[in-house]
Amino acid sequence: MKKDFKQKVLEIVAKIPKGSLMTYKGVATKAGNPNASRAVGTIMAGNQDKNIPCHRVIRSDGKIGEYNGLQGTDKRALLIKEGAIKK
Repeated sequence: MKKDFKQKVLEIVAKIPKGSLMTYKGVATKAGNPNASRAVGTIMAGNQDKNIPCHRVIRSDGKIGEYNGLQGTDKRALLIKEGAIKK
């Protein structure tokens, strides 16, 4: 059975280690569709699984981007706490 794009995205993001980041484009490329950055963002915005660290996905320009607040704090604070970015 062929995995759909959403399932691939969620599996890729689930494997991003603490303290590491990927871009929306990087996730889209790894999932097989390098032009689907916005789709990755939409998938992350709808994520309700706390085991999927969607806060570790950022924009290609280095800006943090949006966050659905699933972990109860803001994205920047989580990334600082994990050592992925500096204050």
